Amino acid sequence: MPKKSEARKPKKESKKLTQDEFEEKVIELAKTGLTSEKIGEKLRKEGVHSKEYNKKISLILKEKNFYINPDTKNIRIKLEKIEKHCEKNKQDKRAVREKDRIFSYFSQMKRYFQEA
Repeated sequence: MPKKSEARKPKKESKKLTQDEFEEKVIELAKTGLTSEKIGEKLRKEGVHSKEYNKKISLILKEKNFYINPDTKNIRIKLEKIEKHCEKNKQDKRAVREKDRIFSYFSQMKRYFQEA
């Protein structure tokens, strides 16, 4: 039976990138359509920790005009799905009501975050 110390998985070594390389990597991931949270998860899996760098991921994306608020993005996707469902199923009154409710919530979020 192995000892407890032998059974432990070794910690992944974090890759050390320069600040410029880190920002380039963040922009590259943002171009694929990922939000700042998903970019952080992806970088952590690769062994790159954003805490080691001066700027937050969302701040880098805002400077380069790639920032998309994840709350409004998720609501927009949900609204598109339910609109597609309502087009196919015109008799589904509950879905129509849900579409109106989600649209209202989406409008509130846009106003709150002052997005176009």
